[in-house]
Amino acid sequence: MRYDLVIFDNDGVLVDSEPLSNRLLADYLTELGYPTTIEDSYRDFMGAAAHTVHDVIAERHGGALLPSGFDEDFHARVFAAFREQLTPVAGAAELLSHVQARVPYCVASSAHHEWIRTAHEVTGLRPYFTDGQLFSAQDVGRGKPAPDLFLHAAAKMGVAPERCVVIEDSPLGVAAARAAGMDVYGYAALTPRERLADATGIIDDLGQVPALL
Repeated sequence: MRYDLVIFDNDGVLVDSEPLSNRLLADYLTELGYPTTIEDSYRDFMGAAAHTVHDVIAERHGGALLPSGFDEDFHARVFAAFREQLTPVAGAAELLSHVQARVPYCVASSAHHEWIRTAHEVTGLRPYFTDGQLFSAQDVGRGKPAPDLFLHAAAKMGVAPERCVVIEDSPLGVAAARAAGMDVYGYAALTPRERLADATGIIDDLGQVPALL
C-alpha cells in the first residue's frame, strides 16, 4: 500500500447528495429573495462549510443576514429529500468493502455530523463507519479550503499527513488537501476536470481508486 490512511469526502464521493442539496439550497435562497441557480450553488457552495452560505450572501447583498433558523430549516428540507431520494454513489459500497480489508480510512466532510450520519443511514453505508471515523468541519471551526479538517482527521487517526490520500470532488476540497500536504485525487463526476486540475490525479469512476492505493 502506498498510503496509511484514505480520507474520503462524503457528499458527491460516497453519497449522491450534491444534486439534491444544491437544488434545495438554490431554491431556498431564491425564496428568501437572493436569486440563485443550481449552477450558482455548485460554484459557490459545493464542498464548503455551512457558514459559507451566510458569508457569501452577506458579502453580495450589503451585509444581509439569513434568518436565524436558516441552517436548521435547510437541513430539515435536505434530510426529508435524503429519506426519499438519496442513493450511494455508484461503486461506493464496493470501494469501502475493498478498503476496509486493507487500509485505515475515514470521512472528512464540510457537512455537520447529523448530515453525515443521516446520509449513511439512508444509503446503507453506516455499517462501514464507526463514529471515530467520521470528521466534520464542526470539529475544527474552519472548513475547506483550510487544511484544518484533514489535518484533524489525520491526527485523530494517528497518521502523518504525507502518508494520507484524499478522495475529493470539489475544488475547495482539493485545495484543502494540498494545503495539508496530502495527495488528493479529484473525482470528476459533477465537477469539470479543469476545476480539479490541482489534484495529484483525476478519476472518473470510484472503481479506479483501488489501483491508486
